Amino acid sequence: MTPEPELTLIQLSDPHLCGQGELVHGVVDTHATLEAAFATVLASGTRVHGMLLTGDLANSGKPEAYRRLAAAVAPAATGLGAQVVYAMGNHDDRGAFRRELLDSPGDAPVDAVHWIQGARIVVLDSSTPGRPDGRLEPAQLDWLRAELAQPAPRGTLLVVHHPPLPSPVASAHLLRLHDAEALAGVLKGTDVRLIVSGHAHHTGCGSLAGIPVWVGPALAYRSDALAPPGRLRGLAGAGISRIDLIDGRFVATAVEIGDPVVVYDQDKEQQVRYALAKFFGNG
Repeated sequence: MTPEPELTLIQLSDPHLCGQGELVHGVVDTHATLEAAFATVLASGTRVHGMLLTGDLANSGKPEAYRRLAAAVAPAATGLGAQVVYAMGNHDDRGAFRRELLDSPGDAPVDAVHWIQGARIVVLDSSTPGRPDGRLEPAQLDWLRAELAQPAPRGTLLVVHHPPLPSPVASAHLLRLHDAEALAGVLKGTDVRLIVSGHAHHTGCGSLAGIPVWVGPALAYRSDALAPPGRLRGLAGAGISRIDLIDGRFVATAVEIGDPVVVYDQDKEQQVRYALAKFFGNG
C-alpha cells in the first residue's frame, strides 16, 4: 500500500495580500484565492504538520494586508493542527511583517529556526529593503553555518524566498538570489535535504550544492514561461505545494487551486489493490 508520510508541509507562496477591496494588477482578488487554498487543503483531510508561507505575503507591505493574512491563516492552522512558518519576500515590509505576524518590534532580517516533528525548518530572509532581487549578508551566512553545525533528527529544510537558481523567465532570472555560490559553500556537507523558494511565480526545480531546490507555484498569479517573443506575461492561475517526508526523503508536489474538470474519481484503496494484484503479484 502507499506509504504514510512521516511529515507533511503545505507551502503557500506569494499570496500578495492587499487591503480590503484592492486587487493585484487590478485583476486578482488574492484574499479569495488564499481562502480557496485553505479550503482545498482542509477538504482533503490530509494530515498537515506545518504551513510554510514563503514570502511576498503582502503586495505592498501594508499592515492591513498582514492583518487580513493572519485572520485567514489562524482558523486554517487550527483546523489542520498545523504549525505556521512565515518567511519574508521582497514585497514585504520588515517592520509591518514583524509587528503584525510575529508580534516582534524592529526591522532586522527575519531569520528563524522552527522545529516540526523532528525536522528543522530554517528560514533565511533574502530581501533587501528597496530592492526586488535577493541577497544574503555575510552575517546571515555565518549564522546559518553555526545553526547547521549540528544535524537534526529528520534533517533540515531551508526556506529562502528568492530561488538560488537561474530561470528561463527574464524577470525571474534577473531578480533571483544573487551570489548563490556563497550559500552553496555553507550548505555543502550539511543535513539540508531540500531548499524551498517562491518568488518566480512559476513552478520549477534544480539543485544547489547537490541539494534539490523547489520553486513553488504562486498564489497570486503565474508567470508565463512560454510567452510570445519579446513579452513578459502574468497569467491567471494559482497553486500551492505539498511537501512530504516519505521514507526519509522530501518530495514536493505542485497542487493547482481552482475548479478543474474532474477526469476520474475512483476509490483509492480499491485501485491500489487492483494494481498490486495485476502488476506486482500480490493483493
